[in-house]
Amino acid sequence: MNLLLLSNSAAPGRGYLEHATEVIADHLAGVDELVFVPYALADHDAYTAKVAAALKPLGVSVRGVHEDGDPARTVAGAQAVFTGGGNSFRLLKALHEHGLIGAVRERAVAGMPYMGSSAGTNMACPTLRTTNDMPIVQPPSFTALGLVPFQINPHYLDPDPSTSHMGETREERLAQFLEENDVPVLGLREGTWLRRTGDALRLGGIAAGARLLRRGAKPREYAPGADLGELLALPAHFDTPAAG
Repeated sequence: MNLLLLSNSAAPGRGYLEHATEVIADHLAGVDELVFVPYALADHDAYTAKVAAALKPLGVSVRGVHEDGDPARTVAGAQAVFTGGGNSFRLLKALHEHGLIGAVRERAVAGMPYMGSSAGTNMACPTLRTTNDMPIVQPPSFTALGLVPFQINPHYLDPDPSTSHMGETREERLAQFLEENDVPVLGLREGTWLRRTGDALRLGGIAAGARLLRRGAKPREYAPGADLGELLALPAHFDTPAAG
């Protein structure tokens, strides 16, 4: 597989996708047109136009998956797919409704470049269950694309010792997930990304790296450049949906 999974699409002081321009250009080398999946936001046309403007300097044109009325057919003919961020529940609901779980997964497994940011990165996991989002809609299933055999938590935040907030920290919430699910979770901090090429998986980014949480083990820190290929050897947790 050929995956680029960004924690976020914008960094402070930089334009949309600008912090990852170099790795995106490498990921999309040889791609003339990219199919964008805008379903995480309500205004699909405006979101697609935003992505088109960001990728135009790279020589990549952008077509929205929603534009011709047959999203699965559009994905079947795509050179590459980018799934943008927004609300993960709304995005996953749309992927199921439009038959894109199977369509995107089939193309990605066959080697088509897949790129995700935030919610789009959540979609690459076996399930939705480590998203940060509010469930504004109800998907028919939490089953996602299963392009990696572990969970990801984009926008991972470390505890702030100076805050007066009394709710759970991100690590506490993920620890609760691990009480119910024996699947590792990789917390991607802002400005970081994962790059999968075949059986190789490497952490990249401009920031402080990632934190891996496992059931019954102390969290482990990884800096950009770390080899995370061992995570690809985990048993697959993807269950093919009965429909879609």
